[in-house]
Amino acid sequence: MPDFQHSALIIVDVQNDFLPHGALAVPKGDEIIAQVNALSHLGFGAVIATQDWHPANHCSFAPQGGPWPEHCVAASSGADFPKSLDLSPISHIIHKGMAQNRDSYSAFFDNDHVTSTGLNTLLSGLSINHVVICGLALDFCVAATAEDAMRCGFRTDIALEACRGINADQSALLQKLRSNGITLSD
Repeated sequence: MPDFQHSALIIVDVQNDFLPHGALAVPKGDEIIAQVNALSHLGFGAVIATQDWHPANHCSFAPQGGPWPEHCVAASSGADFPKSLDLSPISHIIHKGMAQNRDSYSAFFDNDHVTSTGLNTLLSGLSINHVVICGLALDFCVAATAEDAMRCGFRTDIALEACRGINADQSALLQKLRSNGITLSD
């Protein structure tokens, strides 16, 4: 059982565009919402949600040569949290991927691994030393957030039951995360 006072739950990118019928749907992404809601009510010292918050014509969008369809444009309905996500326990929201010319998979840093979202400073200011991460997509933003959390010195767990990935086979990724010291729980 974690020391909840010094632990934070990080809910990564549970947004309409990543759910079924969204612009960049994660298969069965909607299936995690009940578990995310349950986790968020466990009494964590902080519950932090992230949102992809892209400008129009973001570099990650296919029309600009990026790998992804247009998704999570700032203040759009696709960038919104779904109505089924209980927002009441959320104490902080981190917007990421806001720079036109670089993406941000991690909740901690843009993909340049230099530009901070401010999450590390926020968690340190709240005396958090342990994070539990859940959300979408396991093989991109959740994994990048967990790896950066470890680099920033936080004890890091991923709640697998509250994650879904884009790729069907996650075995190599899970092995890599374990080998990096990240605890995976069901």
